[in-house]
Amino acid sequence: MTLTAPPQTPISGATPAPVPPRRRPRAGAGPATRTLISTVDLRRHRGLYFTVLGLTIAVFVLVFLVPLYWMFASAVKSPAEYALSTPTFIPHSWHPENYATAWSSMRIARYFLNTVLYAVGGWLIALIFDVGVAYALSKLKPVLGKILLGAVLASLMLPASALLVPAYLTVVDVPLVHVNLLNTPWALWLPAAANAFNVYVLKRFFDQIPDDLLDAASIDGAGKLRQLWSIILPLSRPVLGVVSIFIIIALWKDFLWPLLVLPEPEAQTLSVALSRLANTSQVPPTEFMAGLAIASVPMIVVFLIFQRSIIGGLSAGSMKG
Repeated sequence: MTLTAPPQTPISGATPAPVPPRRRPRAGAGPATRTLISTVDLRRHRGLYFTVLGLTIAVFVLVFLVPLYWMFASAVKSPAEYALSTPTFIPHSWHPENYATAWSSMRIARYFLNTVLYAVGGWLIALIFDVGVAYALSKLKPVLGKILLGAVLASLMLPASALLVPAYLTVVDVPLVHVNLLNTPWALWLPAAANAFNVYVLKRFFDQIPDDLLDAASIDGAGKLRQLWSIILPLSRPVLGVVSIFIIIALWKDFLWPLLVLPEPEAQTLSVALSRLANTSQVPPTEFMAGLAIASVPMIVVFLIFQRSIIGGLSAGSMKG
């Protein structure tokens, strides 16, 4: 025999309990974000905050943008106006044909192609080498891996000028093979491949990739190179893009090392050729400024296009706390 509870009937005269209204979520409500200045302090010192922020932006504009403006503005001045003892911030007369004249008279196209060749070749060789070293240190776990990583990071503590003489002697007479690499692209490509910072950035990103993915691929029969090509590299596109930008910019703007290893004028980069032509009396100063402006345009465009990729790629491998 099954006992069932009788249905409950509402008591006459009794009012049902009120249902609390739902609160609408506030716009922009979400997890708390840690900032340098708390919200309370920001509301309390709002005027001081925006004053400091405005002064900081103004200082950065003066330091970084004013030299660029001065270079581009000086390129369109006349030689007489450029030589005035009191410089003019805004050109009195505009001569944009100085850019075309500098392009033809200074043979910028030739040196521009040289620089592109050195940058693309150095990017390819450096990326292959840095990815291989970072993958070995991160996933292959060699016996002396920690010692090797410590030696790589220790090289970051050395000033670049201290390595010029040993690197130059190595390029002049490569050990074991005894080959002179002066006036060849390899004199720029091989030193650019040994970049400790890029190796460290790639290794930190590779460390965040779960080993379970590689173990599953190993069970399916994938070797170490196949795991690198099919798993590691597709997942590492953000950091590979950032490292690629760093390599290309470093090769493009480098001056001292190409000056040492490329003494032949036909093999020089754009920065070295412009410095050599500046010491001759045949090039007017306004055309020289136009050449400098042309040389800086590609890297400015690259930065403006990929600035979000640079910031996102550097933080892509960081741990979330």
